[in-house]
Amino acid sequence: MKLKSTTLICACLVLVYGLPSLAQQKGQWVPGQFGLNAGVIPDPGITYANLAVNYSADRLNNSSGSQILQNVTGTYSFWADENIVYFVPHHKILGGYFMPYVAVTYATGSLVADFTPILPENTSAIALSGGGSGLADTFVEPLDIGWHFAKRVDFNVGYAFTAPTGRYTAGASNNVGSGYWGNDITSGTTLYITKNHGTTANLATAWEIHGQKTVASLLSGQLSKITPGQAFTAEWGIGQVLPLKKNMSQLAQLGLVGYDQWQVSGNGGNYLLAGIPVAASRVPYYSVHGIGLQANYILPAKGFVALFKYYDEYSAKARPQGRTFVFGFSYTFRIPKPTPAPAPKQ
Repeated sequence: MKLKSTTLICACLVLVYGLPSLAQQKGQWVPGQFGLNAGVIPDPGITYANLAVNYSADRLNNSSGSQILQNVTGTYSFWADENIVYFVPHHKILGGYFMPYVAVTYATGSLVADFTPILPENTSAIALSGGGSGLADTFVEPLDIGWHFAKRVDFNVGYAFTAPTGRYTAGASNNVGSGYWGNDITSGTTLYITKNHGTTANLATAWEIHGQKTVASLLSGQLSKITPGQAFTAEWGIGQVLPLKKNMSQLAQLGLVGYDQWQVSGNGGNYLLAGIPVAASRVPYYSVHGIGLQANYILPAKGFVALFKYYDEYSAKARPQGRTFVFGFSYTFRIPKPTPAPAPKQ
């Protein structure tokens, strides 16, 4: 059951949806993008991938991981439709395959919350809402190289940047972008546990370094500048390929997947609260951890992969805690098409 690993590309990238999150800062990388086949690159040619990502949460946690303010109820959710184009030339660079790519994303989402003030003399509820749709930020990875090591490991490493192409206005409730530039150092590793490449262990990482953004005071509307803290994300998966046909023309791949994300440095700059500067570094660090399942349907000869993933977040600090669904597919246009092997002599 020897597999050609480069037909298993099925992980892509989503860009953050910039809705307000009750003054809590989140990074630009939305966890849940990589699971199985994290280190695999497409076959030479042009690969188009599409991912539909849904995140929803009805719980907001404080810095200790407990639900914040029991008298707050509501939902936070978004959909993101990602269009990703990879280009892999036939010629190697530094012994590996060059794989630049770009992701253009359309996003839509909403935040709805009802808050009953704690003070006894105030009994009426306050409603908070926000939402919008449109082009989100654009993710570009101009430098990414992948290698095959000893027929047991696929590994890639790269540099990417996030361009703030999504609509963003400080203080607005219909933002679609993050409002700042970002830089990412990424890596992906797939270890083939069995000789036939059927069983794999996978790990993808992303280190985010953020630029400066403009924010508005919640009370006065005054503008100030902050720099969101750096973040680190690790996404993992353990998978098994199962043949759906004896000739290996159709395959299923099932696995356990998960993600872990941490803010690793403090925010820079100051928020303004009623005109008084408050150090952004006082905002607690966020983190989130999720686990779930992934299922792939693979047509190796066609260069086609369809996938489904589900994650449930079992822990979150200083951010929403919810669930992530991912649907998608990828198709490789092998340009030029590989030359068929000559027929055996009779």
